[in-house]
Amino acid sequence: MDYKSGNIDLHVHSTASDGSLKPSEIIALARKIGLGAIALTDHDSIEGTKDALRFGIPESIGFLTGVEISAQPPQTFSFSGSFHILGYGIDVEDPALNTTLGAQQAARKNRNPQIIKQLNGLGIDISLNEVIAASGKAQIGRPHIGSLMLQKGIVQSMDEAFDRFLGRGKPAYIEKPVIPVQTAIDIIRSAGGLSVLAHPGLIETKNSRQIDELIAELVSLGLNGIEVFYPNHTHSQTNCFAQLAEKFNLLVTGGTDFHGAISPDIALGFGRGDFSVPYGIYETLKKALNKK
Repeated sequence: MDYKSGNIDLHVHSTASDGSLKPSEIIALARKIGLGAIALTDHDSIEGTKDALRFGIPESIGFLTGVEISAQPPQTFSFSGSFHILGYGIDVEDPALNTTLGAQQAARKNRNPQIIKQLNGLGIDISLNEVIAASGKAQIGRPHIGSLMLQKGIVQSMDEAFDRFLGRGKPAYIEKPVIPVQTAIDIIRSAGGLSVLAHPGLIETKNSRQIDELIAELVSLGLNGIEVFYPNHTHSQTNCFAQLAEKFNLLVTGGTDFHGAISPDIALGFGRGDFSVPYGIYETLKKALNKK
């Protein structure tokens, strides 16, 4: 694909989920570093997007409302790894969207005390109140728990916190709340938005044929796009996902999955310094939304 020059970031997390920067701070940073467009895609929450809109978006920055929904893969597929659906151009006042995400947020909140209880059972001295105090106004989750464990010297790095305690299959892991992928796609569509499969490279499929079959199934459910550009995608993965987007006539998106200090090696808009998403992708998404 031939896109115009420029740089955007359509996968960004704020304190409304598990990021360390407020929405207003992210918008200010995006303006400072000269990003052409941005989307806040907090986990199961549109409060960050709402805050950004209230703060005001500079005319120099393109902006898409967004969300990242934790979803259950189609029943015919069984694999490990993150499975998330991004929503772009959504009406943040849509009743069904707000009701569904509100339930997701409540379930996420109930997950945190269970994680703390598991850690306490392992002899780790940490409390939920400590995590809340250290996280400020952020919607706390595993990254904030891991960050406090690092501060207290329980672990030597965030990787260790997840590899030993908080990651899937580890002693303190508690399954997060998810909704059926069909529901995620439907509520995004009903809110006027476009649904996109997030970071497909993180989905641990058995082979390339399975990811092809997965995309085909998601397209049949109404999926609109695929996140081709992502810092942890290899060059071959990026090419593969671009080819799948073309094969299934899907929109292409991309972003850094920025979390601020929670993932300090990932910079807004530029990942680890060698990452970029062309501005033309934003223009294409806007045209698709205008058609809707």
